Amino acid sequence: MDFKHTCHLDENYIKDFYLKVGKNVARIRKEKNLTQLELSYLLGYKSTSLVAGSEICYKNYHFNLEHLAKIAYSLDVNINEFFKDIEN
Repeated sequence: MDFKHTCHLDENYIKDFYLKVGKNVARIRKEKNLTQLELSYLLGYKSTSLVAGSEICYKNYHFNLEHLAKIAYSLDVNINEFFKDIEN
């Protein structure tokens, strides 16, 4: 079995990963006809800063696992949906 050391990761790998997750969250949110503000309220936030920033990875904002679990629960989707079209 071959393992890869993370020192060989391209510098944009993680940012691209977060961007793809953010795009998937945005796509699903829009499919559910929710605004960023409405999703923010469901997550317990009073502004769109986290959701808006994380959907586009603005200033390195990104969703963590807790955010994704709460979003999946709130939108009644499988958490795997946020990781579609992401390759290793």
